[in-house]
Amino acid sequence: MSTDNGAHAANGTAPTKPSGDAVTRGAMKAFWQGHCTTASIQDMMLDANAEVLDEVEKPEIQSMMPDLKGLRVLELGAGIGRYTGFLAKSAAYVKSIDFIEKFIEKNREINGPVHPNVDFVCGDVMQLELEDNSFDLVFSNWLLMYLADSEVEKLVTMMLKWLKPDGQVFFRESCFRPSGNRKRGADNPTKYRDPKHYHRIFETAQQHTEAPRTTFGFELNFSRCIRTYLQMKNNPHQMCWSWNKVALPEDHKPEDEFFGCQTMRQFLDDQQYSINGILRYEKMFGRNYVSTGGPETTAEFVPMLKLQTGEQVLDVGSGLGGGALYMAENYNVDVVGLDLSTNMVHIALDRAISCQSGSVLYEVSDVTKRQFPEASYDVIYSRDTLLHIPNKAEVFKMFYRWLRPGGRILISDYCCGEGEWADDFKAYVEQRHYTLHSVPHYGQLLRNAGFLDVVADDRSKQFVDILEREIKKAKDERNELIKEFSEKDYQDLLTGWTSKVHRVNKGNQCWGLFYGRKP
Repeated sequence: MSTDNGAHAANGTAPTKPSGDAVTRGAMKAFWQGHCTTASIQDMMLDANAEVLDEVEKPEIQSMMPDLKGLRVLELGAGIGRYTGFLAKSAAYVKSIDFIEKFIEKNREINGPVHPNVDFVCGDVMQLELEDNSFDLVFSNWLLMYLADSEVEKLVTMMLKWLKPDGQVFFRESCFRPSGNRKRGADNPTKYRDPKHYHRIFETAQQHTEAPRTTFGFELNFSRCIRTYLQMKNNPHQMCWSWNKVALPEDHKPEDEFFGCQTMRQFLDDQQYSINGILRYEKMFGRNYVSTGGPETTAEFVPMLKLQTGEQVLDVGSGLGGGALYMAENYNVDVVGLDLSTNMVHIALDRAISCQSGSVLYEVSDVTKRQFPEASYDVIYSRDTLLHIPNKAEVFKMFYRWLRPGGRILISDYCCGEGEWADDFKAYVEQRHYTLHSVPHYGQLLRNAGFLDVVADDRSKQFVDILEREIKKAKDERNELIKEFSEKDYQDLLTGWTSKVHRVNKGNQCWGLFYGRKP
């Protein structure tokens, strides 16, 4: 650096000031050069207990990978190759890249002799020049947090170009705080971002091609916390993501689809399930709940499932995690809580620290696009969520596949009466993007999917009873609600709840409880 500046001075020109990204890159490289003295697993994970963590974490990460057979894989930030061997074992080709020479040489030493299909490269990911549409999978583990914000945006766009159509990105990052216990020093340049930052960048990335004329973007498969860190370190903020490269429709105008939001997830997060919206709903439903009756109906409905110790439960629309935690703590089952709203999941993750329940794993995903192996779960549970899904018949078929023989399903959901809808009810359903069915038709959809012993119970009277009690509670706690939120929030809640009572009494809105069993 001093030599370059001297050359500028000798030529009579002012030295060039390094860009912000260059400064960040230099700080990151210096940071890792200071932590790579032995190129050990402790160096890579920055944790004194690295061997123990690695033994549990690697199988968990690997279990979330797509089928690698025959794929071309780009591994960015490969380090000493903790995942290189796994990728290379099934993939046709792996390009493994890291900008610390000592790390990549260790990787070559470990994996080179046994995996001739790996190309080891010491280089900066931001300087890569690769052919478009040349890889099936881009994999990185703890990389983006070492890049500046502008670099992350640029790299995500580059990933989109490098991937073939229908290719996939899988990455993992530390959010909000470090993962390991090794002291990092005051000069630690790592960016412990809010997970929503990564969602926004991937959702807005686009690639335009001319032949054929197509616009590509990323579609979320899932985002979830790493169970290993939740159970072993009480850290719910080790996060991983899976995204697919997809072709967007020619007339793609997302702002027209969801009232100015780019996706249904953003519509929920920015409007109905904003942070403020969620917390005021919770005030009505009860701590950790955003569904009708909160802990009361959970304690009433869950026993219908006859849960057994060790069973695997999928909670679709888990919200703030009240139901998932109730099942895990009272029945000793393992629960995956799935929700489309990042706000819901991130609040649930924050609270997971105090609950200390390693048996509940939360993820952000769209259940209509999620893929699980057949016979993955013993129980599927969903409370007042599927109203957002247009094609329930197809989702029920998916649920049937995901359940093991003898598996059970329990759903409560908003429904509609069988008569003509009033104009105010039509407007309400349209504004919320709901798709509603009558209680009998809902039950028939479950039967059509293959479920036996189907129960389709109209619980509208119970719904009104609960709503009226919640209205009374809100009125009794008026001052507290206004102090915590606002007068407008208080009035919005009362209006919303009394409108539901009105719609149910008119026969437009119903509330159904459904049960079924896979033979």
